[in-house]
Amino acid sequence: MSEPKALTPTAAGDTYKGWLFKWTNYIKGYQRRWFVLSNGLLSYYRTQAEMGHTCRGTINLATANIAVEDSCNFVISNGGAQTYHLKASSEVERQRWITALELAKAKAVRNQAESDDSGDECPTSPPTSGQGGGARNSNSEVQSTLRTLGSKVEDLSTCNDLIAKHGSALQRSLSELEGVRLGGDTDGKIRQVTERATLFRITSNAMINACRDFLSLAQAHSKRWQKALHSERDQRIRLEETLEQLAKQHNHLERAFRGATVLPLSQSNPTLDSKSSGSAKGDASDEDDENEFFDAMEDPAGFITVPADPKYHRRSGSNVSGLSTETGIDDQSLCDEQSLGSNPESPQSLEVEPVRKRRTKIPDKPNYSLNLWSIMKNCIGKELSKIPMPVNFNEPISMLQRLSEDLEYYELLDKAAKCQSSLEQLCYVAAFTVSSYSTTVHRTGKPFNPLLGETYELDRLRESGYRSLCEQVSHHPPAAAHHAISERGWTLRQEISLASKFRGKYLSIMPLGSIQCMFEKSNNHYSWKKVTTTVHNIIVGKLWIDQSGEIDVVNHRTGDRCHLKFAPYSYFSRDVARKVTGVVTDKEGKAHYVLSGTWDEKMEFSRVMQSNKGENGTEGKQKTVYQTLKAKELWKKNPLPEGAETMYYFSSLALTLNEPEEGVAPTDSRRRPDQQLMEAGRWDEANAEKQRLEEKQRSVRREREREAQRAANLPEEGAEGVEVAEDADAVEIGTEASQASDETDPDDSPPHTPTPHGPPLSEYQMDDMEGHYGAAVKSVHQDNYESMWFERTEDAVTGESMHVYKGGYWEAKDHGSWDMCPDIY
Repeated sequence: MSEPKALTPTAAGDTYKGWLFKWTNYIKGYQRRWFVLSNGLLSYYRTQAEMGHTCRGTINLATANIAVEDSCNFVISNGGAQTYHLKASSEVERQRWITALELAKAKAVRNQAESDDSGDECPTSPPTSGQGGGARNSNSEVQSTLRTLGSKVEDLSTCNDLIAKHGSALQRSLSELEGVRLGGDTDGKIRQVTERATLFRITSNAMINACRDFLSLAQAHSKRWQKALHSERDQRIRLEETLEQLAKQHNHLERAFRGATVLPLSQSNPTLDSKSSGSAKGDASDEDDENEFFDAMEDPAGFITVPADPKYHRRSGSNVSGLSTETGIDDQSLCDEQSLGSNPESPQSLEVEPVRKRRTKIPDKPNYSLNLWSIMKNCIGKELSKIPMPVNFNEPISMLQRLSEDLEYYELLDKAAKCQSSLEQLCYVAAFTVSSYSTTVHRTGKPFNPLLGETYELDRLRESGYRSLCEQVSHHPPAAAHHAISERGWTLRQEISLASKFRGKYLSIMPLGSIQCMFEKSNNHYSWKKVTTTVHNIIVGKLWIDQSGEIDVVNHRTGDRCHLKFAPYSYFSRDVARKVTGVVTDKEGKAHYVLSGTWDEKMEFSRVMQSNKGENGTEGKQKTVYQTLKAKELWKKNPLPEGAETMYYFSSLALTLNEPEEGVAPTDSRRRPDQQLMEAGRWDEANAEKQRLEEKQRSVRREREREAQRAANLPEEGAEGVEVAEDADAVEIGTEASQASDETDPDDSPPHTPTPHGPPLSEYQMDDMEGHYGAAVKSVHQDNYESMWFERTEDAVTGESMHVYKGGYWEAKDHGSWDMCPDIY
């Protein structure tokens, strides 16, 4: 514990600061808190950084009792309403606090008595709520200055009395000197006159010095008061002008309301109305900016945000231009929704034909009960890789369609494409990464695992200016590639495969692969990875989902970076659930924006004006304190459609993904029969169809492997190695499932659990087994499958190897030529 600072008398009163332990409850006991004693008030905070914005409690010493319990403990109480049980680190420190508290209490009682006595002579009105702490500070400063000037006036009065007294004595001595005859007593009289003249001179010098001090103080404070007076006058003039403007707008609205029967207000003069309301809103926001405060972020964030100096909030021309030069943007951002909506080049403004009306409902989910044990019980003695899992654990949507759902908040990328500042663009890209998780909060159903070669197109070119294509490019390990391109100037691509770990009570799903987003105008190239998804209550209880981990969104052109942290849920945490925090930094590591919010609700961002290192956190890590401007909303979740709880908690976009559409490829997920049967509520037929499709996929895979073996000139006996490898795979029981079995479609695994036989053999495992089972084991996984619309290549910017769209799909759709597509259904 650090020693408290020494008692330092100031113009506003004595101040004493330091660390004390405060009793909280029987669970946490004494907790270390920062206490501040000032102006007769004892306040405490969690850390020193909170002093600027969050006070945890305050007690008035004028009405408080101070009691000592033992060598280190003492109690402060104001009669039952507030009681602080405090403990110092040593008896010496406790005595320092007791002394400081007693002195502060005595002074507070004396000041209260003086204020009561002078209340009738000089009544003062309490500050209004709008003045806040600033008015109280200003009032105390004025009172302190008046007390100083009053003491100087008393000094002048005392000097005046002394000058009058010594001056009279000097005058008498001079008179006596004139009447004295020259004789023996002449020397005594002259000595007396000299002494009195000396006293007069000393008193006069003191008078002159006191007058000089009074004059300098009066001149200094006169300038300050004059400046404050001018400021108050200017503020009053602005308020009068604002009031006059509001009165005119009120008049205008009343006239418009009276004439609404003839011409609606929205049609009378929308431009004028929008401008006037916008200006009024701007003025109000200026006032709000000055009073904006942020709560401190807790330990998971690793930093704290506090309000910046009010000078940064004033929208004067010099400040705005200065900030614009520093960060490349100002408050009137180019990424504003109004600028997006009013863009004359936007496809929406050029739309002539009405867009297609999408469906808003799907059949309600049937209430089918299913016992997992009854399924497993009937499979005793069967090969584990042959156990099919019913669709009861699924939702009527494929994994490819779930990937396409990431585009639900495509507007964020549209706004990012219009940003001129790469740092602000990074904020919108980071918000887009968070928004992709908002649809998972209630979605505990398992999506259909796509068949090899399955595709899904999402063509929203007319409605939203983008279209995307997904394809299942690998079956072992299962992997899907996604490519989306927009007319607004951005391209998104990703390749995702899943790894999972089953821990008994919960299942962790770790997406592998990266996501990349490119912007045509700025040539900015971003990449990031997904966080871990955890499904809780696998065995008993209601399933619920949490997202946790960290994401680094990197701009490979500029070196800018946004570090996002998804805080895992904790029952004992004081944070809001599903919290996300982030910091946007440039290549030098300087912070420019702070992001905060939740992955299921909304995200906000605040511009950083100043940063410095604060106190050490609970784990000894030093936190960074950021002074920020008022937070602005980046993204907010769209409300779920009515009746979503009976429709698998699908969003408005998800309800349309499985809607039949003409002209799509034969391999499109919309054409998958088991998925369509499940959506229609015919689950028994869907289960039978699902089993047929999986068996068909196995047969096609075996035939493809035979072709690969024949191409490699391997003996036919190698086929025996297939059964050997699968048997070895089936008897191995593990807790990790990073891929699905060769003989089993991933849909055959239980919901949110790995397959009982453990993970399949990876390539290095096959190399290890080659010596035991022969060369045929390694060759059994050789597959000559090549994806139809994607090709594996190495990205020139990030250096990662991933499947990239090679073209041809949309041209084939325009011509209606799908002869090259495989028959997977």
